[in-house]
Amino acid sequence: MEIHIVADAEAGAKVVADVFTRTLQAAGDTGAVLGLATGSSPVPAYEELIRRHREDGLSFARSRAFLLDEYVGLPAGHEQSYHRFIRENFTSHVDIDDAAVVSPDGTAVDPVAEAASYDRRLQEAGGVDLQILGIGSNGHIAFNEPGSSLASRTRVVGLARSTIEDNSRYFASAEDVPVRALSQGLGTILEARRIVLTATGAGKAEAVAQLAEGPISARWPATALQMHPDVTVVVDEAAAARLELADYYRYSRRLEAENPLTSGA
Repeated sequence: MEIHIVADAEAGAKVVADVFTRTLQAAGDTGAVLGLATGSSPVPAYEELIRRHREDGLSFARSRAFLLDEYVGLPAGHEQSYHRFIRENFTSHVDIDDAAVVSPDGTAVDPVAEAASYDRRLQEAGGVDLQILGIGSNGHIAFNEPGSSLASRTRVVGLARSTIEDNSRYFASAEDVPVRALSQGLGTILEARRIVLTATGAGKAEAVAQLAEGPISARWPATALQMHPDVTVVVDEAAAARLELADYYRYSRRLEAENPLTSGA
């Protein structure tokens, strides 16, 4: 796990966008399969990617994208649906085909069957090349709340009270926030070939510390990422405030920049 401690969200967005850029360039003409998160954490990175598309010619034309989750009961056109969010904040501003941006159907008659179908669609696409994640203050990633199985698959989940309260800022009131969602499971997320997680603010500091330095536990679902071989964590100083090894992470990144390793090929 690589930990990048940056000055602010803008600096973090550039690090995350660099990971996306390398992934897209490596995929070449075949295109990359991207896993996209919603919420406030990834928005600065999406804004930087939009800028690179417009000013530097970064292309998403051959890529496909899968969302992490969707509220149960919200139609795609609802102003708070994640289907709509990702288009308004990212994909409609770049050259990815809208039909190639896939999300769970929050209005499915059988949400359990929809979850299983979505998990199969991810596998049939060949898996995710790069998954971007945020993290909740209680350590959830996607909507995998504390207590989620570390091997869980895409499923219907009930939202924790803290998550409902955190997300109520997007709705008229907490009572308007759906209480269930369709969410990729931790096991599903861990199948992505590369993962980048971004977080800012003091409210995420404990979750980030547990993610990077705590024991692997369902109490803090994001700790499952410790089992993945290629995870980049990008946090600002406030979110890094409880990392005991913060000085080491800074030293490692500085050493890496000054003395880059090569494969020797």
